[in-house]
Amino acid sequence: MRPTIGLLLVFLVASCGVFRNTSPAPKREFRGVWIATVANIDWPKDPNAPWETQQEEFIRILDFYKNLNFNAVIVQVRTAGDAFYPTDLAPWSRYLTGKEGKAPTTTDPLEWMVKTSHEKGMEFHAWLNPYRATMSLDTVSLAEEHDLKKHPEWMLPYGNKYYYNPGLPEVQEKLTAIMEEIVLNYPVDAIHFDDYFYPYKISGEKFNDSTAFREYARPGQSIDDWRRSNVDSLVKKIHVAIKKHKPWVQFGISPFGVWKNKDTDPRGSDTKAGQTTYEDLYADPLLWMEQGWIDYLIPQVYWSMDYEPASHRKIVSWWSENKSTANLYIGNGAYKVKNNPDKAWDQKDELRQQVEFARNSGGIQGNAYFSAKSLMNAEKEVVNTFEKGLYPLPALTPVSPLSSSFPAVTPDLLEYSISGGSVDFTISPAEAANWDYALVYKARKKNAKLPADPKNLLAKIRINEDNRFQLTGDLIRNRKKIFVSFLDRYGKESHPIFLHLDQSRQHDSKR
Repeated sequence: MRPTIGLLLVFLVASCGVFRNTSPAPKREFRGVWIATVANIDWPKDPNAPWETQQEEFIRILDFYKNLNFNAVIVQVRTAGDAFYPTDLAPWSRYLTGKEGKAPTTTDPLEWMVKTSHEKGMEFHAWLNPYRATMSLDTVSLAEEHDLKKHPEWMLPYGNKYYYNPGLPEVQEKLTAIMEEIVLNYPVDAIHFDDYFYPYKISGEKFNDSTAFREYARPGQSIDDWRRSNVDSLVKKIHVAIKKHKPWVQFGISPFGVWKNKDTDPRGSDTKAGQTTYEDLYADPLLWMEQGWIDYLIPQVYWSMDYEPASHRKIVSWWSENKSTANLYIGNGAYKVKNNPDKAWDQKDELRQQVEFARNSGGIQGNAYFSAKSLMNAEKEVVNTFEKGLYPLPALTPVSPLSSSFPAVTPDLLEYSISGGSVDFTISPAEAANWDYALVYKARKKNAKLPADPKNLLAKIRINEDNRFQLTGDLIRNRKKIFVSFLDRYGKESHPIFLHLDQSRQHDSKR
């Protein structure tokens, strides 16, 4: 180790990947919330409101969930052939500016949202709907740069919407380019798809992709298998595009909760779902996991624990048993709490039971909740379930099983200066650019034999482009001893370092 400047550094003997759970919740657990922008479900409330008002609303959402110790937001940045960021590949979203194609007053909302989320210590997962092209059959209000206007041959009407035809190679190329552009231009933590692949079936209507089927299907291939292969192809292409540029950026998908019912396949779950992700949406998440194309899966298990046709309990157990090479989280229907004909949702502890069941299922590593406004508008007793029971302490997000095998490397030089009670840190060498966050823990004992415990976590601080971070006076509170560890781009935590802060060294840090 190179000498440090005025610091005492003591490495803990415990390895960075080991943690003995001394708290009610795991140290690593995905705690995400979907922020839906389509139809202004969660944000912004008013697309015609000034950008400053929209910013305040977004920060209010982040603060609410940060205070509940959530660690990730899944923000919808493409709803239906549109965009919440500047691009030549899609028009500006009407849900952001009130009119499709109209630019906002700010330069780049997505850049601001990612930066603000990271400053709060939360991951930002960019949520995109790939195949949904419009929210109605009315095309008059579409911008001229919308793909339906530019490439009507790519589109198929179904129900009251238009969809991109997943069987066209040109569509796959365009959608892959959209995802690739976001990964290249923004420091997002993940690209995220929800359950909208081929559209949910409508009785008496036909999704008329027969022309593409005749042209592109392999000899002897059924239309169902061909449709699934189209979705598989897109998933694989996006995985390859992401990992080619930024292998630490994750790719996650949130499919419909039931893969198949047991009555159509003995491998399926003991459920009676009216539609399934494999047979009706032509999506095969089991294959995506097996092939290593996704980092995580969040099945939408939006039913109560013992709902007869599709029991939350049975479905979560099924996913846990069928997990392979991907992290597995559960999607919970927070929007149903005290707002559903199923009276189980009237019970204040329904969500608590679901989260605890997932934790005890073996293969589940966290949860995500739809949608943001649901808990924000919930009664205090429901919010208390998280604040005082489920998430009393912070948690780190799980590391992807597709991440690199090498461990996080602790920096060998760490400098600090104290000014006005705050502590400014600088880390080196140049490889410090691979670190995203500093974790600062209270040091109860200098020679503690346990790795840093979340109950002692003071702050999770984003490291800036100059390899600096600051521990503010309200957090340090004249504390002399702390532990500092670092999270790399993959989310791996380095060995904690013991620091004895010399309060007598207070000076102007700009000097």
